Amino acid sequence: MKNLYTLSRYLVGILFIFSGLIKINDPVGTQIKLEEYFEVFSADFTPLFEHLVPLALILSVILCTLEIVIGIALLMNYKMKITRVILLSLIVFFTFLTFYSAYFNKVTDCGCFGDAIKLTPWESFTKDIILLFFSLIIFILYRKLKNQIGFFYIKIFDNATFRDSLIIFTFIICLIISFTAINFLPFIDFRPYKIGNDIVTLMKPSEELKYSYIMEKNGKEYEFDIYPNNEIYSFKELKLLNPEAQAKITDYNLWDNEEDYTTESLSGNKLFIIIHDVNNIDKKLIDKIKTLNNNITFWIETVIITSNEPNSFKQFLESNNIKLKYVYGDATVLKTIIRSNPGFFLMRHGYVRGKWHFNNIPNGQEVLDAIGIKT
Repeated sequence: MKNLYTLSRYLVGILFIFSGLIKINDPVGTQIKLEEYFEVFSADFTPLFEHLVPLALILSVILCTLEIVIGIALLMNYKMKITRVILLSLIVFFTFLTFYSAYFNKVTDCGCFGDAIKLTPWESFTKDIILLFFSLIIFILYRKLKNQIGFFYIKIFDNATFRDSLIIFTFIICLIISFTAINFLPFIDFRPYKIGNDIVTLMKPSEELKYSYIMEKNGKEYEFDIYPNNEIYSFKELKLLNPEAQAKITDYNLWDNEEDYTTESLSGNKLFIIIHDVNNIDKKLIDKIKTLNNNITFWIETVIITSNEPNSFKQFLESNNIKLKYVYGDATVLKTIIRSNPGFFLMRHGYVRGKWHFNNIPNGQEVLDAIGIKT
């Protein structure tokens, strides 16, 4: 029994630390996911969830930090009287979210492991059911086995000062990582738009996609590699046989008022200034953007991409005397490309060459060096 208790602590603790580290690397990504949940719950349950949307970033940092701290506490068997309660509460909460998402097809990606590991809704729910099983073991066996030593015993965990210090140190480090990732972009970019990636290649399947046809006859399902010409079968669905071959990028699409701009955006040297919300841009950045454009305009075209409403965006450009070319894109895609408002996204013939947060606006030479231009 003591080994089962210890195994459960280690398994859940390691997974919590792993999940928390991935998400704390990109708190804004978790913020976006929480906002998506709040919007769904606001529509399905009560409008009160709308009041949580402005708090999503703070809740994201708290949640990511809590996951890591709880994971560390589990490994050390630290203050388990309260740790096991928080653990079980979190798991029950996560299990409800993933079940609701899967059963009602509301949020197709729970964000359990950020952008590093994508799980389907039912895979996420299955993962949480397994965690719930081990969390219940921890919760139930704690009182009986709390003072017993299981396998893989680490003596230093007996030192109360060390344990307290490690928890405090972990908490502080998590806050520092969160602050840095929010203000200077994630440390590790798991998204398909990371520096070095070829967007054109990622928009194509890695191999020919193969399908089978799910047909129905007399209430029974049949699967065929070739569409049957027999009229006794009725078509039900198309099944993709090699989903791993799908394009990694399927929703990259840009346009202006007249025509599609997607293909054009993937040619030549372009610095995209991505503006998510014109109402939350520091006016001091406008002059810096103009200066940057003047320093690179001979070699690189500067283009603004936005998801803002056209009329309000045009007013923003006019009021700030900005005379750059601008196009539109989907808000979710633009937030995936860069977690900054505005954000700077550099491409050369479809290859991502640079990404910068507005707190770290590059000078002209930095942009030219990233694109490989010597002056």
